[in-house]
Amino acid sequence: MPEQTVADDMVVGLHYSLQLDDGQLIDSSEGHGPLYFLQGRGQIIPGLEQELYGMAVGDEKAVVVEPAQGYGEYREDARQLIDRNEFPADMDIAVGMPVELYDPQTGSTVDAFIAEIGDDQVLLDFNHPLAGKRLHFATQIAEVRPATESELDHGHVHQPGHHHH
Repeated sequence: MPEQTVADDMVVGLHYSLQLDDGQLIDSSEGHGPLYFLQGRGQIIPGLEQELYGMAVGDEKAVVVEPAQGYGEYREDARQLIDRNEFPADMDIAVGMPVELYDPQTGSTVDAFIAEIGDDQVLLDFNHPLAGKRLHFATQIAEVRPATESELDHGHVHQPGHHHH
């Protein structure tokens, strides 16, 4: 039986760590077990997904992802000043803190984080925190298997005991 390799509609278990150009460690699967996803469905960033095709269990690869294939370029216009008093007075706000805002136009919530705090105003940044960053992944394939029909129907992995939302 030929070795299973990463291809569309395969379930992939991936060990990874993510660093930035300066070597700062942003994220890692260490201590959590591998990340499971359905290949070819855009469940992980495109620049990483593209590089995994053809890899087999145990294979390791260093992948560098440019911003356009990662979390997007940084957009200067995706920032907004709001009045400090929009936040509850007893709320302890800090730079880098994530904020969820309700957008009445779309009826959905948008994620932002606090970029700067002034005396009267707070600068919110709607860019993904990793927007504009080059991403350095160290990857190792932990598992590759064909997706089940129900996984393909639902478009996501049913991993016993793992709930990633």
